[in-house]
Amino acid sequence: MNAANSQMLGCFVPGHSCIDNAIHSAAGLRLRAACYELMKAQGHEEPTGQAKITSGFALPARYVIHTVGPIVRDRVSEKHRQQLRSCYRSCLDLAREHRLRSIVFCCISTGLFHFPRCEAAEIAVSEVRRQQKTHDVSPRVIFNVFQDEDRDIYEDILG
Repeated sequence: MNAANSQMLGCFVPGHSCIDNAIHSAAGLRLRAACYELMKAQGHEEPTGQAKITSGFALPARYVIHTVGPIVRDRVSEKHRQQLRSCYRSCLDLAREHRLRSIVFCCISTGLFHFPRCEAAEIAVSEVRRQQKTHDVSPRVIFNVFQDEDRDIYEDILG
C-alpha cells in the first residue's frame, strides 16, 4: 500500500525518505507511467480517502494500492478522521475486489501530512477490525511501520 499524493505520480523530491518515493523508486518507471495513465483517464486529482490499484512492476508484490490520506494543517477534525477511515476502507475494498490474500499498510498521513501517530493508528486498527467483521472474506492485514515509536504504538493497540 502506498500513501500517495493527490497527483498519484510519486514523490518528486529526489532522495526523499517518504514511502511514496521508496515505492516508486523500487517499482521502476513503469509504475509512474501506469499512475499517469490512470490519472489521465480520470481527468482530475485523486480525492482524499480514495484508492487506486496498479501492478507492482519491479516490486516483490503483484500490486500496489495507492491512497491519498488527509493533510492536517492545524488540528485533526472529524472530516480528517472520516477521510483516514475511508483510506483504509477503500484499500481493503480494492484488495477484496482483486482477491488479494494480504495487504500491507504503512502509517497513512502520519509523516508529512501531520496526522498524529497515536490517533492515526487507533483509526487504522479500528477500521481494519470493523472491515474484517463485516466481510466474509478479508485479506490478511500487516501494519508495517518505519519508526520504533510507531511500532510501539501499534503493539500497544494490538496487544
